[in-house]
Amino acid sequence: MSRQVKKMSNATQSSQSEARRRWLRLMALSETRQLAEIWDALPTAPETRVLRRPEVGLAMVRGRAGGAGAAFNLGEMTVTRCSVGAVDSRTRTHIEGIGAIGGRDRDKAALIARLDAAYQDSGCDIAARENALNNLSAALEERQATQAAKTAATRVEFFTMERGHT
Repeated sequence: MSRQVKKMSNATQSSQSEARRRWLRLMALSETRQLAEIWDALPTAPETRVLRRPEVGLAMVRGRAGGAGAAFNLGEMTVTRCSVGAVDSRTRTHIEGIGAIGGRDRDKAALIARLDAAYQDSGCDIAARENALNNLSAALEERQATQAAKTAATRVEFFTMERGHT
């Protein structure tokens, strides 16, 4: 019986980490204004303390030729990271929220870390969280579609005509 419980526990933990990866990605790609609105709409925001203040640094970006070739160092990009600590409202255990983004927006990284801690809290309203994340996802898809349309409008088609045939 304990093996079965352990397997279910691992499956639950895996789905929770996948959900967390999803919301961290969505928040990193979202606008700071949207994140601030979500934070302000939280019914109960956890009390957080800074574990690692927002720091700007560099990360090496790696690439693969053709998507499958040997990895190579493409270059460096600026990243900002932050972490905060909080106490779970029900279990009274420690929660660590993290925020990492491409760029230099320290406020956004700190806000993501606080939201991450709030979303890990066992007292978090899951329906409200999913609604907020779905709104972020819809806004991101809309922004990407708008950018794709702008890019497509500047596309140039090249063609070659055969010469010498009569």
